[in-house]
Amino acid sequence: MSGPSQLWRRRSSPLRRREDIVEAWLVLAVWIAMVVGGAVAGVMTARAAGEAFAQQRAHRHAVRAVLVADPRRGGGADWAVGGQVWAAVRWTAPDGTRRTGDTLVRSDLKAGARVVVWQDDHGRLTPAKPADPVESEMEAGLFGAAAFVAVALPVYGAGALGRVWLDRRRIAAWDREWNLVEPRWTHRTG
Repeated sequence: MSGPSQLWRRRSSPLRRREDIVEAWLVLAVWIAMVVGGAVAGVMTARAAGEAFAQQRAHRHAVRAVLVADPRRGGGADWAVGGQVWAAVRWTAPDGTRRTGDTLVRSDLKAGARVVVWQDDHGRLTPAKPADPVESEMEAGLFGAAAFVAVALPVYGAGALGRVWLDRRRIAAWDREWNLVEPRWTHRTG
């Protein structure tokens, strides 16, 4: 059973060097900074992302629109991923005015087809419908995890560099001490 006196004896070992104490404190500080700093960054990021997604859900509204012309099929900036292409649509804004703008629609639609588009509180088209609450929670969690990693990795890297520096100092000290002791052990004469 180890009591306080045995722990104290280990702390005052003649083999302990100043670099060993610095390394112990460095490792402790790195772990605390990684866990606490990463957790704080992750939680704050996840909360901010969750609030942003909630704002999007609160301020984006589905509205029916009519295709003004056939969707553009062609190269350059007119194509989009997922089988959707740009097309001009007309819809009614919240203030009652009729508006026209471009949005992504399925490529097989024709002029006059009805589509659902998303607008903000001012009647401007938004790029997509807002994420539902489950998707929002998942994305917010991923953003939080990414923030944790973004904080933890540089802290870990700095700690690793500090340990490399301490190892080099230890090796240099061992070399100096060995140069003093080695001639006596090998009975080498100068």
